[in-house]
Amino acid sequence: MKIEKYSIGIGDRFGHQGVAQLDAFVKARKLGVDVVPVWNKSNREHILIGTQARDTRHEADGAVKKLGWSSLYYVDADHIGLKTVDSFIEPSDYFTLDVADFIGMEPDPGDLSEFVKFCAKYVGTLSIPGVAGGIEVGKETISAVGRKYLTAAKEAGKIYRHIASVKGKEGFVTEVSTDETNTPQTPVELLFVLAALAMEKVPLQTVAPKFTGQFLKGVDYVGDLGQFAKEFDEDLAVIRYAVAEFGLPQTLKISVHSGSDKFSIYPIIHKSMKKLDAGIHLKTAGTTWLEEVIGLAKSGGEGLRIAKEIYAQSYLRIEELSKPYLTVIDIRETDLPKPAEVNKWGSAEYVRALKHDRNDLLYNRSFRQLVHIGFKVAAEMGERYLEALEKFAPAIAEGVTENIYERHLRPIFLGSD
Repeated sequence: MKIEKYSIGIGDRFGHQGVAQLDAFVKARKLGVDVVPVWNKSNREHILIGTQARDTRHEADGAVKKLGWSSLYYVDADHIGLKTVDSFIEPSDYFTLDVADFIGMEPDPGDLSEFVKFCAKYVGTLSIPGVAGGIEVGKETISAVGRKYLTAAKEAGKIYRHIASVKGKEGFVTEVSTDETNTPQTPVELLFVLAALAMEKVPLQTVAPKFTGQFLKGVDYVGDLGQFAKEFDEDLAVIRYAVAEFGLPQTLKISVHSGSDKFSIYPIIHKSMKKLDAGIHLKTAGTTWLEEVIGLAKSGGEGLRIAKEIYAQSYLRIEELSKPYLTVIDIRETDLPKPAEVNKWGSAEYVRALKHDRNDLLYNRSFRQLVHIGFKVAAEMGERYLEALEKFAPAIAEGVTENIYERHLRPIFLGSD
């Protein structure tokens, strides 16, 4: 199974927006851009909402059937490990192996020695097309990468082989995620992480490194754009080099996690892709859930009441809801309006505070992030929330499609702002 050049991971917390999401890809195809949809949902999200992995498959298959989508599509077991993968194996054909918990674990001395020996020929100034001045590699660099990442690479190998024992080696796409760490990987670290994965015979087709800057949930990139551009170019060059050098799949490409709404880096990504003729996987998730809340608020009446309740409960439970996301949110509580104030808002005020429009003075970055992590509150509403999704489906669907097509697909793959 070979991943296509361009793909986007589309999360859908409650499984109601599959058709609206896919409609964005249909629109892109009419302009001559083929981007493959990948429905992704993590074990944590399934637990919080009360769904199962097969529900994501049912949603994807149903959307494809309804719209007559004739190209490939995938269902991603997002951020899984050995302890959580089994329930995903049957319905999924894309697996994001999350080995963040194993980064920094001291490897077996024999394994480390073998890794250093395997990489010894790269000591010196390594000339990589696309990396100005080459990369300086010392023996201590290789050893340091091995001590930090080798155990994680070994774990990725275990997860991959477990899945392959059930689905067969060619029955799925493998992604390896190293982005949920405290420090970004440099291009030289990425190179030797890929070497370690090649040693483990993991045929990864997408890799999610941690970049410089902050990739916070549902808001724009925070960081030095010039530094990101240089790093992204060099990462693409390193991946191309690693494919040839280590015998990794020709389809290997970068996966940008927490990619939703990173508007300021989309032109950079587009330019780099075109310059190096590279593929890309962009992973989004909560952006569709936020469009649901926006659609409810825009609809007024019961929809607006639900949107306000979601915010009020999230405000009261901010510590609890934030706990799983502390590395990917930056909520300034002093910027959050009191629930009593929000209760006085009309539809327009709520929508303007939540919708990611950097030119709108009412847009509230902290408000948006809090609602982003508040989907557990909606899940606890049960049928009341799901019935509202059905009742206000047209308004919600319009926003979901517009958001993915106009604000993600177009700027990344067509180059329009």
